[in-house]
Parts: sequence; C-alpha cells; structure tokens
Amino acid sequence: MTGSIKIEMTAEVAEALAQNRPVVALESTIITHGMPWPGNRDMALEVEAVIRAEGAIPATIAVIDGRLHAGLDEATITKLAQATDVMKLSRADFAFALAEGRTGATTVAATMMAAHLAGISVFATGGIGGVHQGAELSFDISADLEELSRTPVIVVSAGAKAILDIPKTLEALETRGVPVVAFGQDAMPAFWSRDSGLKAPLRLDEAADIARFELTRRALGGHGGMLIANPVPVEDEIAAAEMNRHIAAALATAKSRGIEGKAVTPFLLGEILTLTSGESLKTNIALVLNNARLAARIAAELAAANG
Repeated sequence: MTGSIKIEMTAEVAEALAQNRPVVALESTIITHGMPWPGNRDMALEVEAVIRAEGAIPATIAVIDGRLHAGLDEATITKLAQATDVMKLSRADFAFALAEGRTGATTVAATMMAAHLAGISVFATGGIGGVHQGAELSFDISADLEELSRTPVIVVSAGAKAILDIPKTLEALETRGVPVVAFGQDAMPAFWSRDSGLKAPLRLDEAADIARFELTRRALGGHGGMLIANPVPVEDEIAAAEMNRHIAAALATAKSRGIEGKAVTPFLLGEILTLTSGESLKTNIALVLNNARLAARIAAELAAANG
C-alpha cells in the first residue's frame, strides 16, 4: 500500500524494487491510443525486451478495472492492446478511473505519478506533450509540463512531440525549473527529427553523467522531474524540413475540421502517418526503442550508485 492506493506489481517488478535493481516505467497510451493492433502489442513487447536486454526490468503502467498496475504480463498487454473503451489518463482523471473502477491507459503525466508512487525513478516514452501551436488563443498546454515540475522522475523521450510549439514548450519548462538535457548532442531533437533548429539548454553524453546529475539534484532537495531529450538514431530519422511540411498540412486539416482538446494529438499523428506513407510510425517505433535502451542504462547507473 502507498497511502490508500494499492499498486499491483508483477513479481519481477516487486522483486527488482526490493533488491534495488534497475526498473524502467513505461506508459500505456502508446499501446491503446498510439498504434493499431497488432503492431501496438508487438511494439510494447519489443520495448520490454530491449529494457531486459540492458539488465533492467520493464514496468508498464496502466489502470485496469480500477486497479493500478506497475508491470503487465504478456496476456494483459495483449488484452489491453485490443481493448476499445479505454480512458486516456492524465493527472485530472487518473484518480477518477481508480475510484470508478475504469480501465485507463496512462499518459506521460499519469505514468510519472504512478512511477513515483511505486518507487520507480526512470521512465521511457516517445515524446512528451507541451505547448500546442496557437496556445496563446486556445490555452492548450499539456499537463505533462506541470508534472515534470513537481514529480521527481527522469523522463527519457525524443524531446517534445514535433507537432507542438517547441520553442514555447522549452520556455514553459524553463519557467517551471525543469532541466532539459540533450543526450549526445547540442541540438534539441524534435521527435521524428534529430535537430529542431534549437539549442538544448543542457547536454550530457553518458548515462552515468545523467545519474550523477540526478543524484546531485536529490541532494539539493525539493526537485521535480528531469527531461532527457534523446535524438532518434540517424538511420531512422525523418528530416525536419520534410516533417514540418507534413505537420503544417495536418494542423490545417485539424483546424478546418474543428478538432480540439485531447483529440488534437491522435488526429495529427494519424494524419501524419498518412502523409508520410507510414514512415512516421516506423520512426516512432525506432525512437521509443532507443529511449527504452537509454532509460535502462540510466536506471542501472542509479541502482549501482545507490547500491
């Protein structure tokens, strides 16, 4: 029990945490809302395999029938990947799903909350949410940014989703005191592309460096999360100039159809999938696997330092 919330863990996750072995949290919206069946299940299992290959234990987070899970077995992942009436959970409705016995997949914000409750300090995802294009009028800003400011979990992503306003997202993170660290390069990546055209606020080149930075932050006290911006591998990227054309076209279509709120991101990703003839999905899978690999290495360094 953590407070009044019982976290149901798989045996391997519970054992790893008890023995101070590395554990990496994974979100579940990428399974339920990010990719079609059966690719979503295959991708989820492959991500878990990558983490295990690096010596860490994967802990996919989800709410199933009102119960919070940290770690899912293959049968549960398969069932979740085929489910149709699954809530998309962020901070605002996470507790609602638990209280009402609902099934929900966790976004970045909700996964961070659950990971912290479970005692997991590293989380791998694709890209975080942030400040949407036109937010000065719509006020559409992801809860992920607020969560990063308050919850002490390292989030390994390929930066913010490229459909967002990345300069404003970086400004919002700076305002909230969230360290943004590019891994192995000076440029801030842009999800499908390695270079957004913006310089990242910070740079580190090794997983051990990230672990040392995190431990120093903990010593200072009162810290929230950290964003590690891990560029997609060179061989898998789609050039920023090409992606920007597709994003502009998808945004125009969304505006013409009156797509708003939580529906914007999945709509844009679907449009871009069509516009890139499926290449954006291949890159998405590649960057998620790349992030999982780095997250496992960071978790291993933290576990070794705490051992």
